[in-house]
Parts: sequence; C-alpha cells; structure tokens
Amino acid sequence: MTTARTAQPAPATEAAHPAPPPAMRLRELVFGAACAAAVRAAARLGVADALGETPLSADHLAAAVKTEPKPLRRLLRALTCYGIFAERPDGTFTHTDMSRLLREDDPNSLRAIALWCTEPWTWDAWPKLDEAVRSGRNVVQELYGKEFFQYLNEDAPESADVFNRAMTTSSVQSARDVAQFLDLSGSTSVADIGGGQGHVVASLLEKYPSLHGTLLDLPRVVENADPRLRAGGTLADRVRLVPGDCRAAVPVQADVYIIKNILEWDDDSTTRTLRNVIEAGGPGARIVVIENLVDDTPSMRFSTAMDLLLLLNVGGAKHTTESMVGRLTAAGLVIGDISPVNPYLHAFDCTVPA
Repeated sequence: MTTARTAQPAPATEAAHPAPPPAMRLRELVFGAACAAAVRAAARLGVADALGETPLSADHLAAAVKTEPKPLRRLLRALTCYGIFAERPDGTFTHTDMSRLLREDDPNSLRAIALWCTEPWTWDAWPKLDEAVRSGRNVVQELYGKEFFQYLNEDAPESADVFNRAMTTSSVQSARDVAQFLDLSGSTSVADIGGGQGHVVASLLEKYPSLHGTLLDLPRVVENADPRLRAGGTLADRVRLVPGDCRAAVPVQADVYIIKNILEWDDDSTTRTLRNVIEAGGPGARIVVIENLVDDTPSMRFSTAMDLLLLLNVGGAKHTTESMVGRLTAAGLVIGDISPVNPYLHAFDCTVPA
C-alpha cells in the first residue's frame, strides 16, 4: 500500500501581511457567521452576476440587483475584507478570483455550494453543536422531528433543490479529475454507487469508448440523470440507470465499483453500503472509494467544517486516512493504493479478496 501527500503552501497574502494578534483573530473568528451570511446575501442578490469586467459603483450595482445603495455598499465593504470583490480608490468595485466563483456562468462556480452551506436549517443547527459533541448524535431529529433528508424533501423542498444543485456542481467539477485519475483500461464495466446524476460514470464512458456503465441512486435522482445517460443521450446505449438505495441493496454487477463521498453517513448506513457492494461484486471485484479526508490535506479548514456539519445533520463524519483504512479493512477489502485525486479528494483502490 502506498500513500501520497500534498503539502499546503501558505497563501501569498499571509506571507505579505503578518497574522493579527490572537485577541483580534479570535474576535474575527467568532464573527464568522457574518462572513457566511454576507457571502449568502451576495449570492442570493446576484451581485457577482451583475458585476462584469467594468468597475461599478455601489449605486450602479444597487440599481442592477434592486437593493438600497448604502446597505449594499456595507455588504461589499465586508466582503472585500475577505478578498471577495475589491474596492478601487475611486469607490467602484471590481471582481476578484473569489467573487467570480459566485457567478452562475463561471465554469468553476461555487454559488450553489455557498448557498447550500448557509441554508436556513444550518442556522438552526450550528448553535446546538455542543449538544451534538456531548451526545455524538445529530440534532436534526430533535429540531424537526424527522431524519435529515426526509425533512429536506418533505418540509424544505427549496433547500432540497439547493442541495441537488450543489451536489451536481461539485460532481461535475470533480468528475473530470476522477476520470483523468482512474485507469480502467483493463475493465469492461463500471458501476457508480450512489453516484448522483452520473457525471463521474459519464466522464469515464467518454474516456473509454468500449466501457459499459451503471448508475445506482435514489429514484428521484436517477430520473434527473445527466442528459448524456438518458434515452436519446450520446452515452445511453452503454449505460444502465438503476433506481435504488445502496444501503438496502446493490443489484448491480460490474468489474469496478466507484463509491464517492457517501461513506460519511452514520456507521450503520456505511457498513451496510460496503457490505452490499462487496456482495454484489464478489471475489476479485475492484472497489474504488473516493472521499474527502480531514487529515493532512490542503482543504483542512473546509473538510473539518463539513465534518462538523455532518455530525449535526446526519450523525456522520468525514474520515481520516486511518479511520477509512480501518473501515475498509474491517469490511474485508484489501487496499492496494491510496492517492490524491485532487486537493480535496483521495482515492482508496481496493479489491474483494478471493
């Protein structure tokens, strides 16, 4: 088993400016909700979409997004402190690399993810983090009287749609990296388990013209699969769309199974999913598990925050390398290699032993 690690370089701004004293930094951190709320407000108002390549004043932007000029200027001033938009000496505002990511039309847009991480339920759940830490259980059941995804789909459909858009955005952006990373040249079939709308399997089918694929996910999800995979799509004749819950069963046979970002639920769900995939694949099957890790990766602040959010909403957890290795070997898998796919994801390449 080999492992590969990537170090996180210090941002240029940190190198140019000394860190604030501890008291100031702590004050900034405890007001972190203000930053998150400001990003959410800018995304919902469409400020980044209204601002093109020509600098604009707060008055012009306010007219474009239908807000009052003075409060909008205050919002922009707060965001510029974090490198989201920049203010010129003449008082006009311009884009930065981060603010462009809030545009709908940016190929690497993070607008949907910014909204998902600041949805109304998160503001209900975060204040109860101490309760979740004490009990080790999610707080959503107590807050809303039902399991998290049941709550989303039944009581907060707009938030559920935001979730689906965010997951689609994330999947589209990572699918290219996964397809480039994986070598399936010796395989004839691949199954993406809990693969959402199927962007990963679509990218792999495009990379390997003789490969056949299967996408397994909940009925509502596969109904909205990538158009390339649906009837009439360019890849439809080489793919099978299977509606189902991988926690209940995996009625899919393939040479290679991909499990990406779904082994972070509660322990029981994770155990059942792995067992079902192993039983479906049988001896010799290759199982590639792709996950965010919370140890020694360039995305530590993001990954550890998502780890705490998982504790709050589903009682789940992001993995360390050690905990993932333990989980996979306990399930009976043999791990052949652990490698970074990109700065956010690591792949655990496993086989089912004879």
